[in-house]
Amino acid sequence: MFQSLSEKLENAFKKFRNKGKLTEADVKAGMREIKLALLEADVNFKVVRDFIKVVSERAVGAEVLESLLPAQQIVKIVNEELTNLMGGTQSKLVISSKPPTVVMMVGLQGAGKTTHAGKLAGLYKKQGKKPLLVACDIYRPAAIKQLQIVGEKLDIPVFTMGDKTSPVTIAEEGVKYALSKGYDMVFIDTAGRLHIDEELMNELRRIKEKVSPTEILLTIDAMIGQDAVNVAETFNDMLDITGVILTKLDGDTRGGAALSVRHVTGKPIKFVGTGEKLDTIEPFHPDRMASRILGMGDVLSLIEKAEQAYDEKKAVELEKKLRESTFTLDDYLEQFSQIKNMGNLDQLMGMMPGMKPGALKDAKIDEKAIARTEAIIKSMTKREREKPDILNASRKKRIAAGSGTTVEEVNKLLRQFEQTTRLMKQFSNPKSLSKFGKRNKMKIPF
Repeated sequence: MFQSLSEKLENAFKKFRNKGKLTEADVKAGMREIKLALLEADVNFKVVRDFIKVVSERAVGAEVLESLLPAQQIVKIVNEELTNLMGGTQSKLVISSKPPTVVMMVGLQGAGKTTHAGKLAGLYKKQGKKPLLVACDIYRPAAIKQLQIVGEKLDIPVFTMGDKTSPVTIAEEGVKYALSKGYDMVFIDTAGRLHIDEELMNELRRIKEKVSPTEILLTIDAMIGQDAVNVAETFNDMLDITGVILTKLDGDTRGGAALSVRHVTGKPIKFVGTGEKLDTIEPFHPDRMASRILGMGDVLSLIEKAEQAYDEKKAVELEKKLRESTFTLDDYLEQFSQIKNMGNLDQLMGMMPGMKPGALKDAKIDEKAIARTEAIIKSMTKREREKPDILNASRKKRIAAGSGTTVEEVNKLLRQFEQTTRLMKQFSNPKSLSKFGKRNKMKIPF
């Protein structure tokens, strides 16, 4: 997401960097480049017009024109205004003071309502909530079954009354059931259509009247570009939505929807879907997204992802093992698992300051390589995993045969293990860390 926009904005900023001092004509020419970059990213025309007007007014002020580093001032202004455009600050899901919190999921068919109802329920389950999914889409073939599969994967119950009962009744009974069984969050998966029609809207309005939802979240496919704004406007006019979930932000999208929806509807983007797996959902932070777009990185989100993937207790145990030189091949395999949980490498690299989105396009952790590593390690005895230095030629041959690999691959794994152990020891020791740069370069085998 935003790769093309980031590159075009970077080119626009270069025009400012080549100037020692800026004139109003320089600002005007640069703003024209920024305007084109936003339009090509599928940002709504009215949104672009208003954005350029505000940025231009600030950019021709004394703060910029008299600055020693005008290019930096321009980037600062664009960053601030992009943040404002997307809502300014994070807008969290409202939790009802009187449970259950009822979240009504609405949107067109194919936007990802069912999956994201599950993703949200899973997210809040991790935070200690007790969620219930309610299946109100009785029209789309296998919609109820899909929600049940999602619920099963997340170990979250699904309330259903089949496909013969009115969705309004199902929603109402689902909330009553949640109240009686102590569920503190209810996620209602409603039906969508391929297009907006009166029948759909009337049904959604009746559900809203009956269950008085705490939140009405509109799920929008970011890939549909300009149409996302029209969809958001219509649903907001009809239902007075409380927020938006943008899905498929991991796809090859120009990202205009993310920059347009908040400005046009006045309703915040609350979450973004960044992949197909059921844990690929993130709270939307306007300031962090603006930083990503401008190539400034998003270190806070990167840290949060690492914290979610890594177990603090295991980290303490790992540090102890490194200090006491008891780090084993079982521990090594565990590190692969932790890294794998962090997801797509390109998304992670896009969060690093100075890294362009798409620098590692489609780069992913090699799951086949991890599977081979796992097979090799699990083909060893407990003693061999704890003391790999006892592995002689005959043992390696046995391990290769047992794991369906070659002796060469076993040797490669052992070299990587030794190299990683040395490297991690240095990082766990502050005294040796200061000398790290003076030593021979070591490649991290992950």
